[in-house]
Amino acid sequence: MRQHFRRGLVPPVLLALASPALLASPAGAAVDTDTTAFREAVTVAGIVEHLDAFQAIAAANDGHRASGSTGYDASGAYVIERLGAAGYQVDVQTFQFPYFEELAPTTLSRTAPTAKAYTDGVDFAIMEYSGSGVSDAAVQPVDVQLPPGAAANSSTSGCEASDFTDAGFVEGNVALLQRGTCPFGVKAENAEAAGASAVIIFNEGQEGRTEVVNGTLGGPGAGIPVVGTTYAVGAELAAAGTRVSITASTQSETRTTQNYLAQTPTGRTDRVVVVGAHLDSVPEGAGINDNGSGSATVLEIAETMAAEGIEPRNAVRFAFWGAEESGLLGAEYYVSQLTAREKKDIALNLNFDMLGSPNYVRFVYDGDGSDTPVAGPNGSGTIEQVFLDHFAAEDLATEPTAFDGRSDYGPFIAAGIPAGGLFSGAEGVKTDEQAVVYGGTAGLAYDPCYHAECDDRDNVSTAALDELGDAAAHATLVFAQTSSAVNGTGKASGTAGGRGDHLGHALQR
Repeated sequence: MRQHFRRGLVPPVLLALASPALLASPAGAAVDTDTTAFREAVTVAGIVEHLDAFQAIAAANDGHRASGSTGYDASGAYVIERLGAAGYQVDVQTFQFPYFEELAPTTLSRTAPTAKAYTDGVDFAIMEYSGSGVSDAAVQPVDVQLPPGAAANSSTSGCEASDFTDAGFVEGNVALLQRGTCPFGVKAENAEAAGASAVIIFNEGQEGRTEVVNGTLGGPGAGIPVVGTTYAVGAELAAAGTRVSITASTQSETRTTQNYLAQTPTGRTDRVVVVGAHLDSVPEGAGINDNGSGSATVLEIAETMAAEGIEPRNAVRFAFWGAEESGLLGAEYYVSQLTAREKKDIALNLNFDMLGSPNYVRFVYDGDGSDTPVAGPNGSGTIEQVFLDHFAAEDLATEPTAFDGRSDYGPFIAAGIPAGGLFSGAEGVKTDEQAVVYGGTAGLAYDPCYHAECDDRDNVSTAALDELGDAAAHATLVFAQTSSAVNGTGKASGTAGGRGDHLGHALQR
């Protein structure tokens, strides 16, 4: 994709498709399809037009586009309008999901033995699906390990109701629990049942487990405030005689939202290419990079395929997922509703979640597991290789990123469907080495506005959109036109593991 002007100024083109046979390579990596004309027709200006629309929608709807909100509904209406104008029939898939919103800033402060205020986002964070309330009470540690055990998940703090009985837990106290072993939701439920007025869950303390616990309780149900903290704050609050004040105002309930799906009218329906991105933002902001950038790119690719009169060999299904920020729930619901035959008819899933990070790196999902702990289902390595070959041809460096369960590919790989995609980076910090290769600022997050109010139109790199959008368009057309099964006969890729510690973008344990 090049930074041309509006699509109306691009002359009609005919795609010169070469032999669709697989190139001879260990991964069966690439299909010899000339995507040049298509990539030229998919423009940064077209993507940005959609980003501007998403920004305007958020501005008119309380500043966000979270699933279950008027901002999300308006985003869906925009997608329907644009796809309908391009000639697609749009299917709306409705489902229920757990909604959470922080209505006012949460506070945490120590009131005894000396006063100390803690900083939201630095020292602590509200747990997703926390209840509301005010607590000013003594802190009571429950089965905590100070210092921590040598291995992660060595703490079982709060995982059993008996932990509170054994600790002689006093009703009305604030339960201080430690991360480890079981989900945060189980810890919070046990604490509330024991009479806690609030819950603090601090990180476990081993290397890599010291930062703020930014977690989820998994769904509505908690009736008291629940916050996560750093290991240092938790260790500090474990001292005898400590009291804290906690205030939280949240909305946690079941709501209805939608996925939006559109399929090319031609192409084999027993070898469908699902090209998806989540449409929702977090309630904290407009979500223009996360994930307006991905959904705008998918929308631009869909419009361009129609405008250029492309008749794919394999049907392409464009998907705009809801409730990703609540735990991949839209994609999860979609996959759960597929029959065994319908699952088999999906050749692969391409996932585009964050393509415009301002301090970006070109991350490619490690489909064959050669550089990260988890491989995707057989065929995922082929998808990875298509991206790698494209970037190599453009003389652009890439880095692998893991299938860590934090985006909408998760339900597909769990069902054994090959997957792959691109990612420009979120809260991770750019290294000195990466700054040399990709430019940008070392020591700064790839997206400093990740999940924040400042994730607006100014938070998107058009260079990233150009490079990653180009690759997204390339891979979409390659797999739309291949006559070979993506998983071939190779055995390089395994099946992906479970979701692990993450439930979408939030920690669950």
